[in-house]
Amino acid sequence: MEDQRLRQAAKFLEDDVATFDAFLKENDMNSVHAIKIAENETKAKLEKAVEIKRISGKMVAVKSEISKMEEILKEFNMYHDFLLKLSPPEWQQRQSEREEKARLMEAALKEEKEREAPEEKEKPTTKAARSRENLSKDRETPAGNDPRLPRGSTKEAPAPKVDASKLEELKVPELYFTEPQQMLDVLTELEQQNLTLIQHSRETEETLDEFRVSMDKSRRKIELESQHLLQEINIMTHGIRREQERSAELELKARLFSFGMYKAEDQDGTLDRLCQKVYSVYKVCFGDSEANLTTLQMLTNIENRMGQLLDNMEVVPKDRILVAERAREKERRLRLREEKVRKQKQQQDERLRKALERAHADFKKPMGKKLMARSQPAVRENLKDVIDQNADSELEKQLYFFS
Repeated sequence: MEDQRLRQAAKFLEDDVATFDAFLKENDMNSVHAIKIAENETKAKLEKAVEIKRISGKMVAVKSEISKMEEILKEFNMYHDFLLKLSPPEWQQRQSEREEKARLMEAALKEEKEREAPEEKEKPTTKAARSRENLSKDRETPAGNDPRLPRGSTKEAPAPKVDASKLEELKVPELYFTEPQQMLDVLTELEQQNLTLIQHSRETEETLDEFRVSMDKSRRKIELESQHLLQEINIMTHGIRREQERSAELELKARLFSFGMYKAEDQDGTLDRLCQKVYSVYKVCFGDSEANLTTLQMLTNIENRMGQLLDNMEVVPKDRILVAERAREKERRLRLREEKVRKQKQQQDERLRKALERAHADFKKPMGKKLMARSQPAVRENLKDVIDQNADSELEKQLYFFS
């Protein structure tokens, strides 16, 4: 029994060893196969990596080419728009109609293709099926709608097919300029127009600058004239006030005349001297006149003449006015100097006469304390008096220069 168990155990051991050897062989075969698979996978992975790198390079090149083509297309579109804008409006209208027609034909062709696609999918494949379909269509078709009948047919007419060659012909871009000289002529004309517009704009700017300068000069001139007019208004106001005072004084004298304080002969003499003075002024202004004018008429004519001369002063050049003013000023100074000499001579004669009278008069001995003169207080110059003096001097100049 013991030997049997030992033999059985040895047999089991041999079987186990054989099984283990088979397992080892299978494991070796599997490892070799796995190594081959791994090598193949690695090789395939490397090949795929190389392929991916190559395709990535192609993609980069294609993208670069696409970007270049887009730039070229953008540039060509810009040229196309530029040439289209240079072309006449009638040709542009025809091109718009042509593009619209091509777009409609393309849409119709696309619709026709979409309509034919389902028909091809649903088309029967066998002859029996096609015959059954035709038989069923013949049964369902009524007698009145027989397609063989010339009239009364309700079958819709097939849509006209789109000519693909004509569509391609319409898609081909067309240029208005067939020769380079045409474009050069148009560009030359546009350049001349631009030069004309630039010249016109410059002339407009120069005119605008001149207008601004003239506006500034006119504004300054108007401001100066307004200031001068304001001064003249002030002078005339003071002159009117002074004339009113003189008129009041003359009115008072006239009343005194009317009250009989002066003799009628003195009044007549004064009126005659006044008439002679008015006539002398009228003679200077208008020369000898044969018409028998009254004093009031002569004064009216003198006043009108003065108004005309004052109006003409604005037209006369300032240089001539300055020369005339200087000559008048010189004459006035000479006359004032002569008047001053005459007054000094009269005062000297008066002093000599008084001295002779004192010499021939009886001497009287002074009695009592001699009287002493008191100092006079300082006189403040009034602004109103200064303005009145200026107005008087201006009025005197006007009377002297224009009388």
